[in-house]
Amino acid sequence: MQALIRLFKAGVGAVFIALIKVYQYIISPILPSSCRYTPTCSQYGVEAIKKYGPFKGGWLTLKRIGRCNPWGGHGHDPVP
Repeated sequence: MQALIRLFKAGVGAVFIALIKVYQYIISPILPSSCRYTPTCSQYGVEAIKKYGPFKGGWLTLKRIGRCNPWGGHGHDPVP
């Protein structure tokens, strides 16, 4: 049962990372650069999903995207 759960999480994580890569290579080059943080939110998402898995990593990524606004912070913000 544990192996099945790990396989499911790995599959979901791979799908999330693939979606982020599609954004990075196809959509991001079209948009003007407006990143407030380093690493960028998309790179942060890939790192968070690899480190924490698709659910916690996805949640951390959503929180980071929520902070990325004109009234939010800026600067270096690595994955915890």
